This record gives sequence, C-alpha cells and structure tokens, in this order.
Amino acid sequence: MSRGIGFLMVLLMMSAGGFAQASGNVFVGYSFNRASTGWSNTGNLNGWETSVEGKIAPIASLVADISTQYGGSLQICCGHLFGGTASVNATTRVESVMFGPRVSTTVGRFRPFAHALVGVGHVHVDALEYAHGESCVADAIGGGVDYRLLSKVGWRVQADLLQTRFYGGRQEDTRVSTGVVVNF
Repeated sequence: MSRGIGFLMVLLMMSAGGFAQASGNVFVGYSFNRASTGWSNTGNLNGWETSVEGKIAPIASLVADISTQYGGSLQICCGHLFGGTASVNATTRVESVMFGPRVSTTVGRFRPFAHALVGVGHVHVDALEYAHGESCVADAIGGGVDYRLLSKVGWRVQADLLQTRFYGGRQEDTRVSTGVVVNF
C-alpha cells in the first residue's frame, strides 16, 4: 500500500501542472488522527496529509486527498489477534486515499469549505511477532478554512470524520490537519 500511495502522490503532483489554465490548490501539512483499530481501542496517531484541488465551477471543486498517520503505542486486545484476553502495545499505521467534491466560498482573506470524500483506507498493525494489514472502503466528511497569507500562499485548518470498516467493525475517527496551501 505504501508504494501505491507514493505513486499516487507523484501522480497528483504531476497532475497539478494540468490545472495550469484552471484554478485550484495543493495542500501539504501535519495530520492528527484519533484512531480506533476496530477492536474498540483508540490511540493518537500523527502523520501527514496532502491534497490537490481543481475548480470545476465558481464554488465547486474536485479533490484528491492522501494521508498517513503513525502510532507507536496503540493498545489492542490480543483476543482478536491471538485468541487470548490480555492486551499489548502495537505499532499502527493508517493510510487513506480518497476523492470527492468540495464546495467553498471566499470571504476576504478566509475561504471556508466543506467536502465529502470516498476511497480506500488501509491499516497495518505490528504487535510482538505479529503483523497484519487490512484494506477497506473509507470516507471522510468534513471541512475547514484557508487563510490567505500572501497572494498565492495560505494556511489551512481542516477537520474530518474519517470512517473506515477494518476487521468487520466500523470506526469513526477524528482527523485534524493543518499546513500550507498553495493556490494556482
């Protein structure tokens, strides 16, 4: 999955050149995910998020969004992995690649937006000598605001309800991101 995400990132960055005559933006920043593994356990994961947005109408855009968050001490119940009842610390990585529409408007230096994204999510868990990964359908509903610092550069704050379906359960994680947005 990591190679696939790397390939998609390169593809997204190259496609930004295709928007040369159009308008849109590229976002890169820090991402925090209050994640659950699918076993009713939660943990704090830190990582990054990047997105490319292209305008298709004055208030409507299409967005491609990629994120990865990592955690080193997410506690999971061994019963789901090993058939036991104890719990262990696990190294966890949650990745997502999603696409969808975004609506926005500009008010002075501020640009509030809302979006609905759908795609694929992947979780990878390393616990003791056991490593396991699973992919599923993922979606994110959320929004945020861009603040224009310079004519083409701004700062974004964004929050999403990231929903995944790992290990037969449904997870509703809170993902918060902030970083630089470059308009073209």
